[in-house]
Amino acid sequence: METLFGLPALAVIAFLGINGVKVTSGGQSRLVERLGKYDRQLQPGLSFVLPVVERVVSHESLKERVLDIPPQQCITRDNVAIEVDAVVYWQLLEHSRAYYAVDNLQAAMVNLVLTQIRAEMGKLDLDQTFTTRQEVNEALLRELDQATDPWGVKVTRVELRDIQPSRGVQQAMEQQMTAEREKRAAILRSEGEKESQLNAARGRAEALVLDAKAKQEALVLEAQAQAQQQTLLAQARADAATRLAEAMQANPQAAEAIRLLLARDWMAMGEQMANAPAGSVLMVDPQSPASLLTALRDLQKPQG
Repeated sequence: METLFGLPALAVIAFLGINGVKVTSGGQSRLVERLGKYDRQLQPGLSFVLPVVERVVSHESLKERVLDIPPQQCITRDNVAIEVDAVVYWQLLEHSRAYYAVDNLQAAMVNLVLTQIRAEMGKLDLDQTFTTRQEVNEALLRELDQATDPWGVKVTRVELRDIQPSRGVQQAMEQQMTAEREKRAAILRSEGEKESQLNAARGRAEALVLDAKAKQEALVLEAQAQAQQQTLLAQARADAATRLAEAMQANPQAAEAIRLLLARDWMAMGEQMANAPAGSVLMVDPQSPASLLTALRDLQKPQG
C-alpha cells in the first residue's frame, strides 16, 4: 500500500520538477512572479522556477522589432485630406516596465504613432509633406521615443512609408504639374527664339563691320600702292634726269641734241609731275644745260 502511495507522489514531484526547469534563449526574457508578485527576470540560459509558488507570466523578445502602422486619414494645414502609413522600429529594453506599465503594448504603440502622425501632418502644407519627409521622421522619432520611455521601450527609427492625397487632389496636382511644364516649355521656346534673333543680329552687325573694315583696308592698301608707285616713278625720272644732266655737262657736243629731245617731251613730263602726290613742278630753261642740271639736283633734295 505504501508502495502504491509513493509512486503517484514521485510522479507528481517529477512532473513539478520538470515544469520548474526553464531554458531561456538568447535575446529572450521571462518574467517570474512569486505568489502573484513580481520577483525576477530570467536571463538567457537554464533557470529553475518553484512549482506552484512561482510562475512565468511573460515571455518576450529583446531584439529589435518592426511595428507596421496601417494607413490613416490626415488633414494638412491647408485642409487637404491625405492618407499616410508608416513603419516603426523599436526594442524592448525593460521587460518588467513594459509588462506592468501598459496593457497590450503593441496596440498602445500603434495608437500613439497614429496620434503623433496626425499631429505632425497637421503642421504642414501639402507640398511640405513631400519635401520635408526626413524632418517629419526625425520629429516622430523624438516624440515617440520620449512617450514610450515610461514603458521601457526604445524607438530606434520611424519611416513614413507612403503619403497619398485624395483622388481629386491628385488630379489637381497633375493638372498643375502639366501647366507648369507647359509654362517652362513656353519660356524655353521664347528664350531660344530671342537668343536666335540676337545671334542673327550680332552676326549681321559683325558681317557689316568686317565688310567695312575690309573695304577700308582695301582703300588704304590701294592708296599706299598708288603713292608708292608715284614715288618710285618720280624717283626713276629724277635719277634719269640727273644722269642726263651729268651727260650734258660732260659732253657739250651732245647738249644740242639733248635740248631738242627735252623740248619735245618737256611739256608732257611737266604735266605729269604737276599731278604727282608730292606736287613738285620743275621750272627750267631748256636752252641752258646748267640750269637743267641745277633744277634736277634741287628736285632730288628732301622736301622741307
